[in-house]
Amino acid sequence: MLDLINKVHDENRQGEAFAPFPVDENHYKKHFYIESYGCSMNFADSEIVASILQDQGFGATRNMEIADLIFINTCSIREKAEQTVRKRLTDFKKLKRARPGLLVGVLGCMAERLKAKFLEEEKLVDMVVGPDAYRTLPGLIEEAETGQKAVNVLLSRDETYADIAPVRLDSNGVSAFVSIMRGCNNMCSFCVVPFTRGRERSRDAESILAECTNLYNDGYKEVTLLGQNVDSYYYVNERSDETVTFASLLEKVAQIGSDLRVRFSTSHPKDITDEVLHIMAKYENICKYIHLPVQSGSSRVLQLMNRTYTREWYMAKVDRIREILPDCGISSDIIAGFCTETVEDHEDTLSIMEYSRYDLSYMFFYSERPGTLAARRYQDDIPLEVKKRRLQEIVDLQGRLSRESNLLDLGKTFTVLAEGPSKKNPADWMGRSSQNKVIVFPKPEGLKKGDYVKVKVTDCTQATLLGRVEE
Repeated sequence: MLDLINKVHDENRQGEAFAPFPVDENHYKKHFYIESYGCSMNFADSEIVASILQDQGFGATRNMEIADLIFINTCSIREKAEQTVRKRLTDFKKLKRARPGLLVGVLGCMAERLKAKFLEEEKLVDMVVGPDAYRTLPGLIEEAETGQKAVNVLLSRDETYADIAPVRLDSNGVSAFVSIMRGCNNMCSFCVVPFTRGRERSRDAESILAECTNLYNDGYKEVTLLGQNVDSYYYVNERSDETVTFASLLEKVAQIGSDLRVRFSTSHPKDITDEVLHIMAKYENICKYIHLPVQSGSSRVLQLMNRTYTREWYMAKVDRIREILPDCGISSDIIAGFCTETVEDHEDTLSIMEYSRYDLSYMFFYSERPGTLAARRYQDDIPLEVKKRRLQEIVDLQGRLSRESNLLDLGKTFTVLAEGPSKKNPADWMGRSSQNKVIVFPKPEGLKKGDYVKVKVTDCTQATLLGRVEE
């Protein structure tokens, strides 16, 4: 049951596996196949990789049987993700036996930590490429084609891939990710990201605005600005001395077009400012939704996690969001069973969930990551069965909160951006409200992807709103 819970919530983060949309396969003599796991940043990175490979004459394919290159873009945030990646690499190894010329590579967050195992001990891959080394892929591919093991896992203090136009893989033609920064300076004790993605650096504002404008001109109706911590975005234009904060960047993107929806993820509670909240309130096309990870409701555990805020401070931030944006949707990340967590600490987490009234949460039990501060400083001393029990209580509570949140929307009318047919019934279509809630509705005649429609909510499940289009 818990494995299913974790998989479901991974899928809410854009799915657990990903293969690219074909790009005129007959036009290319060589092809690549790529799968991505983990956060939205990994999916955005795969689009950067696709652009680099396309420039080298490789076309994307969904069919790994015709691929000359297979890449897997990895996530190290939890042990389960690493197990999944290792299983897929084992599958690819069998494919390599049948096709000696096939090259397999690992990209992303697992590259540095597991390069020796993948290359030498288990001989699963030909290439290992870190998240800041994608520009070197052409040379690494040439090296691997000679039979050498090709590796570049060096992290950078300035790489943002600002000049590379991503190839939109598996795009619905409506929504797109736009990376605005890379890396993270927050040393949360449980998190491996600062070690796998390096220090924080912001992409220049001009290139971000140009990418968003091009998407809008190409018919896209929604962009999601991505970063490990978008609220700490900070860029100084040396030519004009203009300082661009996340609030001012958000405003600039919103001004591209009134019918271009703008979302962002993720926010660290310590960095989201009143200025950002007021900009969100000022522009109707900036979606009223904030992902605000709490991780734990206990001030003691938050200190061990190095989250730099207390329980009371976080609750005050939720109050401020509700004050400035009364209709704002809020979601969270929650970890059960962190080191030394007591019954009282767990109860604090349940109570802060009740207080914050999250619309949804991504919920996990603690998985020690080698190399993190927690792995070095603390003993992972909560038994697995206790972690699972506490996680189940968190999941059950969030299920109730999600249903109660959806029930409050009954009878309301929302502006929905039509994204395409529902997976369950192609006669129904789906889209999301400004608050990031999925709404399913019977398709009216003439509706196209990217159209805005007014949908009145008539029913709901725990995860989905159901409605009908108002004339």
